[in-house]
Amino acid sequence: MPGNILYLYLIKISKWFNLVMPVVVLFYQENGMNMQQIFMLKSVYSLGIVVMEIPSGYLADVWGRKKTLLMGAVLGATGFALYSFSYGFWAFAVAELVLGIGYSFVSGADAAMLYDTLKSSKREGKYIKQEGRITSAGNFAEAFAGICGGLLATISLRMPFYFQFAVASIAIPAAFLLKEPNMHAKELAIGFKAIFQTVRQTFLHVELRSALLVSSFTGTASLTFAWFAQPYFQKAGLPVSLFGLMWTLLNLSAGISAFWSYKVERRLGQKNSLLFIIAGLSFGYFFAAWEISLAGIAILFFFYVMRGISHPILKDYINRHTGSEVRATILSLRDFVIRINFAVIGPVLGYFTDHFSLGLAMLIAGGSYLLIAFVAAWPLLRTEVK
Repeated sequence: MPGNILYLYLIKISKWFNLVMPVVVLFYQENGMNMQQIFMLKSVYSLGIVVMEIPSGYLADVWGRKKTLLMGAVLGATGFALYSFSYGFWAFAVAELVLGIGYSFVSGADAAMLYDTLKSSKREGKYIKQEGRITSAGNFAEAFAGICGGLLATISLRMPFYFQFAVASIAIPAAFLLKEPNMHAKELAIGFKAIFQTVRQTFLHVELRSALLVSSFTGTASLTFAWFAQPYFQKAGLPVSLFGLMWTLLNLSAGISAFWSYKVERRLGQKNSLLFIIAGLSFGYFFAAWEISLAGIAILFFFYVMRGISHPILKDYINRHTGSEVRATILSLRDFVIRINFAVIGPVLGYFTDHFSLGLAMLIAGGSYLLIAFVAAWPLLRTEVK
């Protein structure tokens, strides 16, 4: 099934070729919103994911990865169609909810499809390399989209949303053309109660619980930092005309580092890779909070390099401990934790940004991540994955 990997690239690119992200904060501000309201909108998106994340992962395991990915692709395109003609907080919230549910159908199912496609040909050892390359393709797509989105925004801040609908629609034929791995068809879970049994078993398995939690907390830290980027540009005095270019360069740095993440893990091993990731992302927050200036933008590049390295490695640690029959459910559980974390802390950090300072909000986020990620990673720090 070599075609599967190509179609997964297309799905990733359609999801990450994000024309709206480089200027979306400006778009919201044009519509009269402050940072707390913006983070609240993103919390609605996260809640949409939370509601369906684990059920959609279970559906991917029992209904099929292909059908679940196709459903997510349709909902993703629908969400951007709604956004294109929406005005005001509550209309945006409806679009965010649809997008969140659509995302939940893709997350977990895509990584499970990749791992099982490789496993069916006995190449699961190549997972970090392939996941890194697909993640890298997504980052490169987001980088190029930064330039395109910035140019479209010069016409209108709403124009990127119109084009985003067309980009999101690419995932529909790509998902339709996927082929379900034969091995997955033989290993379907039985009964809806399996969701709860899977969650329970996950948290009883020490290494899997540790891998899932540290990956989830790292995902939350990365997501939160991405939403701090545009306020950072504003505080640093970066001209608005350069927002798209800077967003492009940041994502290029993440894409390049993701491409080579498998070599980092191979050289450092599990323990040192975990320490490197946790320390690197934490200090990225601390240094960015300390130096909010044009020169400080270099720190954002450091963080994005660490972001690119971390995700393929941490997802692989989850996959090593997970059976094919529940893989999509477990990977969806990871995204569930990410989004519920963000739904809780996003508005709080937005409040601190509005009423105190961006630097204080970033210090709180970085300090929280350092503490909780280290505690979560402790079982994996004591032993090497075999």
